[in-house]
Amino acid sequence: MSFIQFIKSKVFVKQLLLAFGVILILIILMVFWLNVSTNHDQKIEVPNLSKMSLEKVEETLDELNLNWEVIDSASFNAEFPNKSVIEQSPEAGDFVKEKRKIYLTLNPSGYKDVEIPDFYGKTKRQAVSQLMAIGFRISATEIYVNDIAKDVVRGIIFNGKDIKTGDKIPQDSELILKLGDGNEGEPAIETTEDEIIE
Repeated sequence: MSFIQFIKSKVFVKQLLLAFGVILILIILMVFWLNVSTNHDQKIEVPNLSKMSLEKVEETLDELNLNWEVIDSASFNAEFPNKSVIEQSPEAGDFVKEKRKIYLTLNPSGYKDVEIPDFYGKTKRQAVSQLMAIGFRISATEIYVNDIAKDVVRGIIFNGKDIKTGDKIPQDSELILKLGDGNEGEPAIETTEDEIIE
């Protein structure tokens, strides 16, 4: 039997149809398996975890079959509870598949301690700019001390105590500046001869 006759034979046509059918079945099974294994049609809406404690986060995500991981700690924000969620990724309202990991950024338990920079002898304007730039608040109350240099910083008070360069106090603390009043000092008391004799 020649090759052309074999191609035209019923045996070849049956084998060709059988092979085509097997390939088609394998493709259908593969697509079905991929849909099942990758949860193709599954959509879970990510909940809003903002301000939740880790205990509440775990409880909420476990119910949805989602995982979580803390990736960072942000700067302290007084509007959020201590150690609560400040940011999340994916964001609330996004749709994900089960077992997806939600990445969390937490609010620290308080403001971090910041080192007091060298302030002595700086002008009020310089000191205020420097201290506010690193996160301190400056009280509207000012204390003036006897000093020839007017409005030059001669000290800083925190919680009623004098602090010095290098001390560490919580960020966002309110500081009171001690400034020079521009006076050279108290005038000398004149003493008369009669007072000396007495």
